[in-house]
Amino acid sequence: MRWAVVKVALAATVMVVVAFAFPLGLVVKEMARDRALTNAERQAAAIGPTLSITTDRDELERAIASTGSAGRMAVHLPAADEPGDEPGDGPGGGESDGPGDGPDDRLDDRTGPSLHIGRGRATERDVRDVRRLGRASLAEVAGGSAVLQPTALGSGRIAVVEMFVPENEVTNGVTTAWLVLAGVGVALVVGSVAVADRLGVRMVEPAQRLAGAAHALGEGKLGARVPEEGPAELRSAAVAFNSMADQVVQLLANERELAADLSHRLRTPLTVLRLNAASLGDGPAAEQTRAAVEQLEREVDTIIRTAREAKPQTAAPGPGAGCDVSEVVRERMDFWSALAEDEGRTVRVAGVGRPVRIPVARAELAAALDALLGNVFRHTPEGTAFSVDVHNAEDAVIVLVSDAGGGIADPRAALERGNSGDKEGSTGLGLDIVRRVAESTGGDVRIGRSVLGGTEVRIWIGLDGWRGPDGRPGHRLRRRGRRRAFIKRFRWAP
Repeated sequence: MRWAVVKVALAATVMVVVAFAFPLGLVVKEMARDRALTNAERQAAAIGPTLSITTDRDELERAIASTGSAGRMAVHLPAADEPGDEPGDGPGGGESDGPGDGPDDRLDDRTGPSLHIGRGRATERDVRDVRRLGRASLAEVAGGSAVLQPTALGSGRIAVVEMFVPENEVTNGVTTAWLVLAGVGVALVVGSVAVADRLGVRMVEPAQRLAGAAHALGEGKLGARVPEEGPAELRSAAVAFNSMADQVVQLLANERELAADLSHRLRTPLTVLRLNAASLGDGPAAEQTRAAVEQLEREVDTIIRTAREAKPQTAAPGPGAGCDVSEVVRERMDFWSALAEDEGRTVRVAGVGRPVRIPVARAELAAALDALLGNVFRHTPEGTAFSVDVHNAEDAVIVLVSDAGGGIADPRAALERGNSGDKEGSTGLGLDIVRRVAESTGGDVRIGRSVLGGTEVRIWIGLDGWRGPDGRPGHRLRRRGRRRAFIKRFRWAP
């Protein structure tokens, strides 16, 4: 593309230069010729006053010398006007009646031979033609041109003033002008090529960067991006490419996250299998079952650790989406209560007596509850009590999961994705799943000290801007004080 632009600019500029420079060169040549001939005519006219007064050779030679054109100017007089040869002025004086002196025998002063003063170059025929026609003429002579100017004498006859114009004077300055025109033309061509080359580079470089980034992205370099530079069309293409690359990265991250989340959800039935395997007692079958459960847990942990690199992105729920948090809590507590009874744990559930709709998918909320309750069973000793409370307000729903265990030493670090993945039997994704569920509604997750003495995880699920199953928007608190009071009610000591 770059060389194509350069070639087009070169061809266009050359055509323009030729179209203008060639005629201009001819005009310059013609102007120089006209200038030289005009000067010659002006110099020839300078001798006119002298010719109107006298035709004496000496006087005319001095007049020619005074014009500064000696050697280039000549005067052609009629033969009858030669000094000392006028009728009545010859030897013997008076009029001559001899042969050749009569009117019929005298040579016509317009066609007869001429008397030459100065160095003449024109032929006798050219001089006679000018005298006969009575107008200036230009004759081609050796080394240049001769301007022949007719001039009336005092006697009424016609003399011809010849002014020689050398060839170098006719072409004076033409070569220089042509060189200047050629230089300007070359400069225009070079300048246009340089500008076209820079424009081509400006167009080609962004296209090359875009192609290089596309190849890099195809090779798996997900960080490849294109600077949004260049012409408007290429900037638009760069913006589209970067947006596409971001979406590809996000899709891959979501795929990894989905694999990690699905794998993490297997931890709940694995916990049940592990607890049941522990109650099988001794024996080869029991040992094989426990070994199989442990191997399965390790495989699931490996899948989760492999797929947990990217940060997920949870889409906002549409109108009418969501679930009944009370129903989901009751369902999951029915499942976990059986395990709690086997381990001698005291369980308390509150706030699930009436339906409470939230903008979270049923499977997502169930996964979050399973992650929190699974942590209780996994990280607290048998017999440790726990509870689940649901509190409903106008713009939020709070789910509290509390236990009477030893608590979490660093709550902030525990909320970081994968932070506890180095612990035995932990992938570090449980609390991250809970956090994503809350943040998808504009809420958050906090960890603190529970009234039972152990850990309390608070899930704040926002309702602002959400439309329920009836299509009406969710309620908002009209007074900020009511929201602050609601938050203060569930504030704990860190």
